[in-house]
Amino acid sequence: MAKQYKSVPGTVFDVTNYVVLGVIGIVAILPFLYVIAGSFASDAELTKRSVFLIPETFTLAAYRFIFSTDTILKSIGVSLYVMVLGTFVNLFFTVTMAYALSKRGLMGRNTVLNLIIFSMLFGGGLIPTFLVVRQLHMLDTYWALMIPGAISAFNLIIVKNFFQEIPPELEEAAKIDGCTEIGLLWRIVLPLSMPVLATFTLFYAVGHWNNFFSALLYINDPSKWPLQVMLRQIVLLSQAAAGDINAMDPNFVKPPEQSIKMAVIVVGTIPILLVYPFLQKHFAKGVLIGSVKG
Repeated sequence: MAKQYKSVPGTVFDVTNYVVLGVIGIVAILPFLYVIAGSFASDAELTKRSVFLIPETFTLAAYRFIFSTDTILKSIGVSLYVMVLGTFVNLFFTVTMAYALSKRGLMGRNTVLNLIIFSMLFGGGLIPTFLVVRQLHMLDTYWALMIPGAISAFNLIIVKNFFQEIPPELEEAAKIDGCTEIGLLWRIVLPLSMPVLATFTLFYAVGHWNNFFSALLYINDPSKWPLQVMLRQIVLLSQAAAGDINAMDPNFVKPPEQSIKMAVIVVGTIPILLVYPFLQKHFAKGVLIGSVKG
């Protein structure tokens, strides 16, 4: 097989492209590497060195402070529970509603779409939402973190448009074989929609994992606090050196405040980063190519 040679301008463009993207990638990852290094650094080093990637004095004091009680592990369990169940709720309602609205012959379809678009422009606000949550007896329950934002109007419209692009020949062939609407959604539409489903699964999961304000509003029981609220309490505890300090080891030396903040960022970020590689492969995968042949 003959070798294919690129022209000089093409080679220059590729090299320039790799260099520029490499520099951008390094600039993007350097702050996170600094945060990781700072979480293992000592008080003196954080004061002396403004930026570094490898700490001179390696210490686990910040992490010992964070994990000195089992409350942080419980809060991680709460966050995982809310993230998994909340993402399932999001996807269930988003997919089922988007599939129905993708049918152009649905009665009242335009009215519902207009209401959805209206909700993107105007919202009830914080106080009405709180009153609704309280009236539905969802205060101090995990449902308060999942139900109020069960459907994202923007995500719903994107999924609906994706469903509309599925070739109608596939649906017609399935109906001829006796497939019901539910079977059509489960066996035909969803397998062909893995890229969009994987994308919005990640978006919804990250949203639940980082959800802080809703838990601060609706959850009063400390045993039900998710990770983000618990990390906030740890930061406040490290700043004031007060609060429930008796829960810590009496021989424990409080680590530097800045180191705790960096360790909190690492603890809150690493779990969601571990999920991304399992969904990333679906983002650019074109599963519809070749599904219908003339």
